[in-house]
Amino acid sequence: MKKISLTIISLVLLVACGKKEEPKTPPVMPYKVVEVATSSTTLLAEYPTTLEGTTDIDIRAKVDGYIEKIYVQEGQEVRKGQLLFKLETQTANQEASAAKAKVTAAQVEVNRLKPLVDRNIISDVQLETAKANLASAKSTYQSIIEKINYASIKSPVNGIVGTLPLRIGSYVSSQTAEPLTRISDVSTIYAYFSVNEKQQLDIMMNAEGKTFQQKIAKMPTVNLILSNGIEYEQKGKIETFSGQANTQTGSFNVRARFPNANRLLRSGVSGTIQIPTHLEDVILIPQNATLELQDKRIVLVADKENKVKSVPVEVRAVPGGQFFVVDKGLNTKDKILIEGVGIVAEGTEIKPELVNYATIINPEKKAVN
Repeated sequence: MKKISLTIISLVLLVACGKKEEPKTPPVMPYKVVEVATSSTTLLAEYPTTLEGTTDIDIRAKVDGYIEKIYVQEGQEVRKGQLLFKLETQTANQEASAAKAKVTAAQVEVNRLKPLVDRNIISDVQLETAKANLASAKSTYQSIIEKINYASIKSPVNGIVGTLPLRIGSYVSSQTAEPLTRISDVSTIYAYFSVNEKQQLDIMMNAEGKTFQQKIAKMPTVNLILSNGIEYEQKGKIETFSGQANTQTGSFNVRARFPNANRLLRSGVSGTIQIPTHLEDVILIPQNATLELQDKRIVLVADKENKVKSVPVEVRAVPGGQFFVVDKGLNTKDKILIEGVGIVAEGTEIKPELVNYATIINPEKKAVN
């Protein structure tokens, strides 16, 4: 009996050890999804820009000489005709005195010969020669006077004085490489920037109007972001596009105009131009619902069987850094994951929890049941 009992126990143990345990099916986890719909938004394309005044004039000496006086300071606002610099004219003044004496002597000679010619005492050849000498003396004197006048350098326009690289005592001439200063008329500021061929087409195709000039005239105002990150209080207007693309860079040169009555903006500073483009009936998705994989942007979509698949998309960023406009890759009614992105593997079955699209695009609005 003991042997039989041991045999039965052994058989039971063998059967128990040989029985395989069936694997457990992992639970289907719930994840929040949103059903894609269309919406409207405004994109802000950004371009680096350089600012210049309507007039930027280099001030240079027309004559040679040492700087005797400087009447302005850097950053000072000046008016047209205001005296800026004065060059030393001592030598020129001495030359002018000598030339003036020669004019006087030549005039005396003409006055002496004229009555003699009138009485036919001498031929008129001598008088004509004397007149020619007088004209030459006057010309020489006048050129010296102009040289003295050029030594007083005045502003040709209203504007702001730039840097003053030279100081009193510096020798300057018309051949001096560095200008004495630069006068900038900044009552209006021009912002110059470049756009590529695709950007130019996007801008013009979304602008109202039939002709190119009508489109430019009806384009919305643009923003200027200053170098400190603050938006300039005045809006600008695009005035011109270059007639053709640069053959080397493929870009178009663009100019926008900004009012600058308070003279806050100055020539030579940098900034960023923002051009708004309003889009209707486009697909918007949260940026955090996407993955960047190598050079591709990926969205996780729940298919009809509630299994996750990755879909590459082409997107454009919406200002604020929260949303993308999807140009390619998604359709309306697609269910995209807004939870578990970067965690859920492709092919995983999930339990979708549908979130209202409007509450994602406009978080301040409550979900509509």
